[in-house]
Amino acid sequence: MSTTATPTDLHFLQLHEISHLIRTRALSSREVTEAMLARIDALEPALQSFATVMAETALAEADRADALSARGDWLGDLHGVPVAVKDLANTHDAPTGAGTTVHADYQPDSDATVVARLRRAGAVVLGKLRLTEGAFTGHHPDLPTPVNPWDSATWSGVSSSGSGVATAGGLCFGSLGSDTGGSIRLPSAANGVTGLKPTWGRVSRHGIFGLAPSLDHIGPMTRSARDAAIVLEAIAGHDPLDPTSSLEATHSYSNRLSLERAPLVGFDRELAHTHFDEATNAMLESTIEVLTDLGWRVVEVATPGLTEAAAEWTALCGVETAGVHADTYPARAEEYGPDLSGLIEIGRGLSAVDYHRLLESRRAFTGRMRELMSDVDLLLLPGIGVGSPTIEQMAELATDPKLFTAVTVPTAPIDSCGMPSLTLPAGSTDRGTPLAAQFVAGDFKEQLVLAAGHAFQQATDFHTRHPEGLNS
Repeated sequence: MSTTATPTDLHFLQLHEISHLIRTRALSSREVTEAMLARIDALEPALQSFATVMAETALAEADRADALSARGDWLGDLHGVPVAVKDLANTHDAPTGAGTTVHADYQPDSDATVVARLRRAGAVVLGKLRLTEGAFTGHHPDLPTPVNPWDSATWSGVSSSGSGVATAGGLCFGSLGSDTGGSIRLPSAANGVTGLKPTWGRVSRHGIFGLAPSLDHIGPMTRSARDAAIVLEAIAGHDPLDPTSSLEATHSYSNRLSLERAPLVGFDRELAHTHFDEATNAMLESTIEVLTDLGWRVVEVATPGLTEAAAEWTALCGVETAGVHADTYPARAEEYGPDLSGLIEIGRGLSAVDYHRLLESRRAFTGRMRELMSDVDLLLLPGIGVGSPTIEQMAELATDPKLFTAVTVPTAPIDSCGMPSLTLPAGSTDRGTPLAAQFVAGDFKEQLVLAAGHAFQQATDFHTRHPEGLNS
């Protein structure tokens, strides 16, 4: 995009592109923010991605960014860039409802660490994005469900669906999501955006409404791996307010997007052919062709019990979720929707002995995954094991074991072992909706998955495609 761009044609730019326009003062942050707020006003009634639009504070933040620019102060690539955050991250200037009705009026007195870090980096927070109830699988029946901008009959993903829809629909230049069983990766795949699930502990969870704390990850959802790197730089790192956050050193991720060597990629073809549908397998094979053309070596591997880890995930999650909601469930059970209350009941019904067995199984699985990742640089999986499922298909998720396995096998186990993963657009269905691949790496190798994703996106154009009919 040239520097003659106007605020009316910028909504599908990548974050680093809009950052350049603001830094060179081709456009002011206020101009960009006003344009995005106007676009939200125009499209939000159809897309339903925002729980709260924070127009007044966003414009004030844009003015502050412009004032800093005017005196020569530059805070980095997020300076003056409008983003949005999932409505489970505390904000001192807007409620945090976490997709619930029971907490709908909760007003925090401080920001979550990730929000504070975004603001410290100069980002403009446009608002809070819708999510499923308590960040589990289903939206509360009394609250709207975000609509996939590619096709209203296509599933928009689970918990971080608002983040996926807003980013894909051009309502923000990037967003924050959370991932406990796949909730960054599934909405990223469904909406055709790039989603990074960092290593567990890489990003602080302080001020985040939890689903299952030992499984919860916070990460960026953007339009490219380069943009995800920019956001990760701002939010990653140890936080004294979250003692579980890692002391592992962070990096200037966006400045290290060149691969040091061609990666060795593992692919479990038997797993794919057993559990994933035809469209997904065709996308994976075409992805392998791209990787081979890039000079990467793809080898067949046997993954260590992904189906078993996926099957055990619900009970593990349920126990922790029951603990998170102990103050309001069962005391206010009538205010809960069926999906979240069902998960809590599973957790409340599990014996200590059964839970102990699940923890032992999780530890063993994590060890086997670490062993696998010591032999390869990356593991290739799909973002979803069912190619761009429809809302009608996903209505059967809880009652169709084959569908449940196809959806959860590529995602939930990677939360259980806590490894970093990047989901990125990698194809399209015959109806024009997105398909996505996923790169998994060893612990704290975010730099590798981001560089790999960047290389893939330099060789393909899937991430530059956008939903039609959304120009306002």
